[in-house]
Order: sequence, then structure tokens, then C-alpha cells
Amino acid sequence: MRRLLPILLALGLCLSAAAQPDTTGRYAPLDSLLAQFYGALEREEVSVKNSEFDTLIGSCTDSLMRQHVALSVFDHYRYSRVMGEEAVALHVYDEWIASGKVRTRSEFEMFEAERFALENRKTLIGMQAPQVTLRTPCGGRRTVPVPGDRPAVLFFYSPHCAKCRLETHALPAVLAEVAFPMDFYAINVDTDRKDFRAFRKAIGTPNKNVRITHLWDPKSESTLLLDYGVFSTPKVFVVWKDGEILGRRLEMENLQEIIRYINMLYGQEKEE
Repeated sequence: MRRLLPILLALGLCLSAAAQPDTTGRYAPLDSLLAQFYGALEREEVSVKNSEFDTLIGSCTDSLMRQHVALSVFDHYRYSRVMGEEAVALHVYDEWIASGKVRTRSEFEMFEAERFALENRKTLIGMQAPQVTLRTPCGGRRTVPVPGDRPAVLFFYSPHCAKCRLETHALPAVLAEVAFPMDFYAINVDTDRKDFRAFRKAIGTPNKNVRITHLWDPKSESTLLLDYGVFSTPKVFVVWKDGEILGRRLEMENLQEIIRYINMLYGQEKEE
């Protein structure tokens, strides 16, 4: 961690100076140093990041400065596009925001923080994917995902969602690359049967390696929303054979990258 010492020292000086009466641009130097700190910690494990930020936030003796640092770190990792970094934001929420050690600047900001925690609590990278029991188009029950010998993709969509329709058009080309046995669960979060039927036809069956299962929850019998935080669509999760979450809230290009990586793993297994 030696490379972090100059940044930490500068942050310490900045925190000390910022505890003085407020002036225009009070936080600008601190925000610049925080950006450097994020970069210096980029390759560290989540546990290291959590520890470093706990130390940093705890060193703020001024309550407004502690608020600014904690909420800045929370927002940075909350909106991070790096897989797995949401865990840092969730830690900051639990340790500093939900505990009351740091107050949000408004009720709306607190609502957004609580919603983030609710959406991400059970589906971080490395966690076991929650199992949910849904309905098939014919009314039967199906619990997914099921740990076994096949990786799985969970695609949550709404037939009325414009982005869902765009991603559905892209799906055949993405799934055509799958060179291993895979389960694809297309899960409709709406309740209109006619729309559900039309969307099933749009997805089709693009690859013999991919077993597509269509599911929905028309009577809200499951804990789907709480388990996967599907408050907007589309949402895409990738689950490994043992039920571990490998990818979450993916765009089509991210899903394609993971598929290519699993293709490589299966290719290596065949060679061995």
C-alpha cells in the first residue's frame, strides 16, 4: 500500500483544511484527491477498499466533511461499471448511512440509497443466486435457477420496455455463440398474456446448446422483485453451474464477453 501514502497524506491535509468555515469550492481539492484514491485502489480486493474507505471516512472529524466523503464514495461505486464494485457501495451504505453515522442530504437521497441497497442486497458477484418459483406459460410451477451441470442466464424483461425489445433483437446473435450447454430463462415481469405470447415468439430458439425456458409471475406469487431488485427492465444475470452469480445487470456486449469466456473454459476442459 506504499503507493497510497502520498494520496492519504494529501487527503489528511485536505480534510483538516476543509473543516474550516465553508467557502466556495470547498470540496474541489478533496474531490480531486478522492479521484486519485479510487484509481490507486482500482486493482485491490473489495475487502481492502472497504477497510481503506472506513479509515478515510472515520478520520473526518467535521460532520459535513464526513458526509461529503461518505456519500461521494457511495455514489462512485454505486454507479461503477466495474463488475463487483457495487459491494463497496453496499458496505458504505450499511456501515455509514443505514447506521446513522452519516446522514444523507435529503429524504430523496436516503430513498435512493435504500433502493440501491434493496436492489443489490442479494445479487452481488460471488453470491448464490436466489431461487424463485415462477409460472410457465401453461400455468405450471418452475423454480430457477437450479444448480447442476449447466450455466444459466436470467433475462428479466417487460414486453412494453423499448430497451427490452432492442435487446431481444440482439439476443439471437449473442446466443448463437454459445458452445456449451446453457439454460436461458426469459422472465416476463408483466401480466398481460397476449403480450407474453408475442414476446416469446420474438426470442425464438437460436442455438441447440441453449435451452430456453419462458416464465412469468402474473399473480405476484413470488419474491422476484425483492430477490433480484427488478424495479426496471431489462436486467440480465449470469449464474455458474453451482449457483454462483458471475455477472449481473449486464448489457448485451457484457453477456457476449462472458459467453466467450465460458466457451474458452469449456474448450480447455475438452482438451484436458
